[in-house]
Amino acid sequence: MRMLVMGGTGLIGRALVERALARGMEVTLFGRGKTGPDLFPGVRRLVGDREEGEYAALAGESWDTVVDVSGYVPRHVGEAMAALDDRVGRYLFISSHAVYEAEGLAPGSDEDAPRRPPVRSVRHHADLDGDTYGPSKVACEDDVLATYGERATIVRPGKVAGPHDPSAGFTYWVRRAARGGRIALPGDPDQPVQVVDSRDLAALLVRLAADDRPGVFHAVGPAEPVTLGGLIETCARVAGSSVEVVPVTPAQVPPLFPLIRAHWPSQQRSAARAWAAGLTATPLSVTAADVLAWDRARGEPPLTNGWTPEQERAVLAAHDADLG
Repeated sequence: MRMLVMGGTGLIGRALVERALARGMEVTLFGRGKTGPDLFPGVRRLVGDREEGEYAALAGESWDTVVDVSGYVPRHVGEAMAALDDRVGRYLFISSHAVYEAEGLAPGSDEDAPRRPPVRSVRHHADLDGDTYGPSKVACEDDVLATYGERATIVRPGKVAGPHDPSAGFTYWVRRAARGGRIALPGDPDQPVQVVDSRDLAALLVRLAADDRPGVFHAVGPAEPVTLGGLIETCARVAGSSVEVVPVTPAQVPPLFPLIRAHWPSQQRSAARAWAAGLTATPLSVTAADVLAWDRARGEPPLTNGWTPEQERAVLAAHDADLG
């Protein structure tokens, strides 16, 4: 099988390419060629910048499937589909749970839950914000389905975790739990959390491509429901540390605090359709151990979200003072 991966060197794309190669697929990468240039030395690369509408490298070639990891706005997806024309068997688009309406969502919602109204006005990835990211993904989904019909596949991952994750979402808690001690949690320890290991997501994508399967799928895990407090305890156990989770209510919480979600049903979605299609479940402890080893090997650079140790100590001190 010939697979074109549009954006194959980030967290999801990297795991996907590794899995596809292990399955014996012939992989071609399309991207700017600036991220991970030393990755996959034996894999063919086609160079083009989606923000600049550069798709000439795709001309005249055909693939059995394309996996669009880097399509964020309708312009990206529309121009890619126009460049590929009818020379691709299946278009597999990586979407997001941000497509859903939050109001009225119940625990256990499936892929047919109401989505947000589509937005087509944003033309550049850098211009997306919390109000337009999900609706832009809705528009992308609609365009892929309108163009390819039964040859379209949509995958909506939850929070993706694993080695090589540039975000702080999961890594923050892995690193913090490894330090041990009292952990300030600006939320409820009983909040449900859904994360999916990047390697399980990659395996699902490869399986969907190999099976030529249409449809829309939630890629969420782990296999057994977990709370945020339970996730932190798992990370601590893997690291061999001891922790005390302290719920706090500081005057200010940094925006996008790792894994904190006010709307709990968004972390209780059904993955039944994806399980039936072949989604696997790496134990959360394995994901945490692998992220911990990778983070330490890279030297634990500063994270973009969450508290620094100094900030957390101040929050805990203020919490203790309030309790008298």
